[in-house]
Amino acid sequence: MTVKILVVDDEPDLEALIRQKFRRQIRDNELMFVFAHNGIEALQAIEQEKDIELVLTDINMPEMDGLTLLLKLSELKRLLKAIVVSAYGDLDNIRTAMNRGAFDFLTKPIDFRDLEITIQKTLEQICMLKQAVNDHDKLLAIHRELDIAREIQMSIVPSEFPPFPGRTELDIYAMMIAAQQVGGDFYDFFFIDEKRLGFVIADVSGKGIPAALFMAVSRTLLKTMALKQQPPAECLYTVNHMLCGDNAPEMFVTLFYGILNVETGGLEFCNGGHNYPYILRAGGGVEMVLSRGGMALGIFDDMPYVNGAETLRPGDSFFLYTDGVTEAQNVAGEFYGDPRLAEILAGLSDGNAQNIIDTVVNDARKYAGEAPQSDDITALAIKYAGSGNEPVAKLS
Repeated sequence: MTVKILVVDDEPDLEALIRQKFRRQIRDNELMFVFAHNGIEALQAIEQEKDIELVLTDINMPEMDGLTLLLKLSELKRLLKAIVVSAYGDLDNIRTAMNRGAFDFLTKPIDFRDLEITIQKTLEQICMLKQAVNDHDKLLAIHRELDIAREIQMSIVPSEFPPFPGRTELDIYAMMIAAQQVGGDFYDFFFIDEKRLGFVIADVSGKGIPAALFMAVSRTLLKTMALKQQPPAECLYTVNHMLCGDNAPEMFVTLFYGILNVETGGLEFCNGGHNYPYILRAGGGVEMVLSRGGMALGIFDDMPYVNGAETLRPGDSFFLYTDGVTEAQNVAGEFYGDPRLAEILAGLSDGNAQNIIDTVVNDARKYAGEAPQSDDITALAIKYAGSGNEPVAKLS
């Protein structure tokens, strides 16, 4: 690329000397020179020639001197570097010029070898600044894209609560807080038919864009299979097969998928390597659901998955979460842990779904304190109100 240099000096012989000294660079289109005789002409040239990058200016000139020109250059929204030329020993003006933004200086009479070296050094600095500006612009573009990706990601998980205002059998609330702008956790819930609610929570390995993409694929596959009314274990088997068929290295997802019959409280589920959920029994008591239905999805094909079953009674709540909750770390590097989670849940059996989620998430974040969030935090609570059609337990 040709670099355009503006030379500002009222000496009539300087233009010829410059053209003679840099004739090879001018011939090879490495350098192009524009000339002005004072600061006013220089500003006009800069306005007309948008690609001027370097200004070589004398200090003492008529109409507008070099020091005033430097002030004007500092007001321009342009990437310009200036080299000032002054009489030998004129340290006061040189100091003032440097304070006003000059990159370097030369003294008269000009040593053209020194001028060539100084121009080269200044052009290298300009090149570095251009690269920095370009990198900054790219970084801003990446941040904008990540913001858009986060908006898209958040739009594909339910965010309106209550999600089913016309249904009185249950109360649902969920929250997802990504450790980065985008994350690998997700949750979802949907009615498979009039009386069966499907729900899922999952945690993709890794973070950032790869995890977010794998999350979107996993969620889509799971919901597609679920709406075909497959039992949970069969659903996870099919999704695992699809993920293993064309999976990026080291990507997998832990996943818990359940189906709640809102008429009877019957709960059928399959746990694919995910954290054990909890049942908060009405009136008190917390039970960890220890059934493990199979391993994480996306690692090995043709793996078996097994259904589990529980029953929710009216007033019971089902709590699911990702390890961003239990593995939240404080400044000492200590984990929040399952015991603390169980202790918090034990006092929430009478709360609604939002109260359960808010209390747990706030406690985990309070525990972490000033420590940075190391993993996505996601939690889902389903409080079962009952339909009046549940079987009545027989008294012994």
